[in-house]
Order: sequence, then structure tokens, then C-alpha cells
Amino acid sequence: MINTNMNIIGTITEDSFERKTTPEKWASYRTRPAARAILLNELSQIALMHVSKHHYYKLPGGGIDEGESARDALVRELTEEVGTQAIDIIAEIGQVDEYRDQWEMKSTHYGFVAKVIGELNSPERTEKEINHGYETVWATNIDEAIRLVQSGKPVEYGQDFEKQRELTFLENAKSSKLVH
Repeated sequence: MINTNMNIIGTITEDSFERKTTPEKWASYRTRPAARAILLNELSQIALMHVSKHHYYKLPGGGIDEGESARDALVRELTEEVGTQAIDIIAEIGQVDEYRDQWEMKSTHYGFVAKVIGELNSPERTEKEINHGYETVWATNIDEAIRLVQSGKPVEYGQDFEKQRELTFLENAKSSKLVH
């Protein structure tokens, strides 16, 4: 069973981007849990989703559906986005909370390090992911993954939260020596 009582390693708010934040409203926000992974292949390369239409990179993963475990959500999302057949979760990175005032939403993201088991299939991306130009790229190491995420130029609201979240996961995994 995957632990969803992880240490909080980051909290991202409007204030993170020098915008007015409304913490007094946070208790009323709808919540959205999600699972994300620093996914390694057999060469220890790291999977990133390049969102070409919006010029940024993110870690694969996504929302946890009602009644779904974090592990099941992670496996489903990695199958859809990257084409994994199976994964081995090798470490927990931690939890990143996002308070997106414009959407009145709190997102709780559980971060993991996982390894691909077996061959990759073709991804089964959603229509939205296809329309946004999702493409899997493999960074040669953690430093390249960080550079790629840093290079992103988010253009729509929320993408700045995603960029900061991914950097939090990647930098924490690097400093904790979870990924070399």
C-alpha cells in the first residue's frame, strides 16, 4: 500500500508568483489528489511529458479518481501517458500542495520514484493531452530533467504551478539522493 501521509516538501500558492493569495478561502476549496512519478527506464533516463503547445515540461502522472488508490492512479496514468506495462515504485519523494485561487482548488500531489518494468507500449493519451501536444521525452539524468523543466515557458494559468511543483519533486529527489 502506498503511503499518502507523506512529508509536505512544498506548498505553492498565488504568492509564489507574486500574485494576491486568499488563504482565508482555502478551507472551502474543492480538493484534487494526484500521483506523479520520476519514472526511470532501464538506462536510468527520466520520463518527462513535453507539452509542446504550451512550451513546458512536466512529470507524468495525474488525478486520483474517486475510490482509486494512489498506486492504482499512478499505474493508470503512467500507462496512459508513457505506455508502461508495469512499474516498480522504489521511493516516496513527498507531498506538494497547491492552492490555486483562480480555480478555488487545492491539489495534493504525491510524488514517487518509479522504474519501468518490461517494454513500453504506445501511450493511451486523452484527447486533451493529444490536443496539447503531449510527447514523452527521456532526460539523460536528473540534472537534464531539472534543466528541461526550468526551460519551460508556461502560457496559461496553472502551468506555473505545475512547473514549480515538478521542480520541487526533482530537486528534492536529487538532494535526497533518491535519483542520481
